Amino acid sequence: MNVGTGARGSQSSLREANSASVVEAVRQYGQITQVELAAVTGLSPATVSNLVKNLQVAGVVQTSATVRSGRRAQAVSLVRSSDLSVGVHVGRRRLDILIADASWTVTSRQRFPLPVEHRFDTTLDRVAMLVAELTEQVGAGLDEVAAVGLAVPGAAGQSFEALAGWGEIDPADVLARRLGRNVLAIREADAVAVAESRFGALRGVGSALVVRASSVTEASLSLSGRPIRGLGAAAGSLGHVLADPNGRICRCGARGCLNTLVSQEALADLLRVSHGPQSLRAIVSGAIEGDAGCRQVIAHAATSIGAAVADAAVMFGPERICVTGLLASAGELFLEPLRTVLRARPLLPDPEVFVVQGECDDAEVRGALAIASDTADSLKVRDV
Repeated sequence: MNVGTGARGSQSSLREANSASVVEAVRQYGQITQVELAAVTGLSPATVSNLVKNLQVAGVVQTSATVRSGRRAQAVSLVRSSDLSVGVHVGRRRLDILIADASWTVTSRQRFPLPVEHRFDTTLDRVAMLVAELTEQVGAGLDEVAAVGLAVPGAAGQSFEALAGWGEIDPADVLARRLGRNVLAIREADAVAVAESRFGALRGVGSALVVRASSVTEASLSLSGRPIRGLGAAAGSLGHVLADPNGRICRCGARGCLNTLVSQEALADLLRVSHGPQSLRAIVSGAIEGDAGCRQVIAHAATSIGAAVADAAVMFGPERICVTGLLASAGELFLEPLRTVLRARPLLPDPEVFVVQGECDDAEVRGALAIASDTADSLKVRDV
């Protein structure tokens, strides 16, 4: 029986589409096994195996032996050039910079404390200087930096939680002009979602609600490791949902936002009479060490945040809720009160499985690094 040209064309188109799906999945996850590729793409393991072999011959992907759940597996990653990617996290009190080579190996790292209410111009000047110094230390130049990912609080230039004094600036544009390289800015919560999806607790999870509970509370909704970005300053600002109609006035101008109950300042106020001024880190440390007052504060924060998370989970129906940030570092002292709130919502799955703690250390800067690598890859595999 002769196969018509239309059938051959359809098969060729299908093969190209499937190859593109595999390449996109590998690009998104950085390194992924063939079994995981089958699950992510919906293709059969045999089809994935054949596609990977063809892509390997074409020099698009490479494979290496690895172990998953105690079993041997073949890990697939993109063949990369020698270009460097840079991840930067500018937090409220800390600056993190990671530089990675083509194989995702971190070649250089720096971490510095930042002063309270640091200025955008001096901070970004410092970032540009450090990136130049660090690339020089590894024997490279800025011309070998393919892209820079920049994680910042809130949404760049418009968030209620933007760094004090940063106003309406676009930090990505400012840093790009200083470095002469491609720079992509991303919210801290979105960077965490990317990192947890690729390297941490959300590997292989299709949809997730990531909650970053630190000095303020933010969230990110992601599909297959990609954050869904809304329009406007409030997108992802879980700390600005209504928690107490008769509560305090929030910095955004509304009354009773969640952050008026669980921000670093609000939690410290609860302990001011008994403990004096406390940082959020000190409160978490005190709770872990058994301080009854600090444990009360952590439970209060978890219960308040849990109510907002439960509403979001009922509305969006994610496969997992991943809780991260300084408050989450209190472990079960924070997670169990939050789960208790979710247990009271019959429409939600068992929180013992549904709620997970973040596993990715320094998720903000690692997520920024992944975004930088994606930007670099998109310039090279656009025609694949």
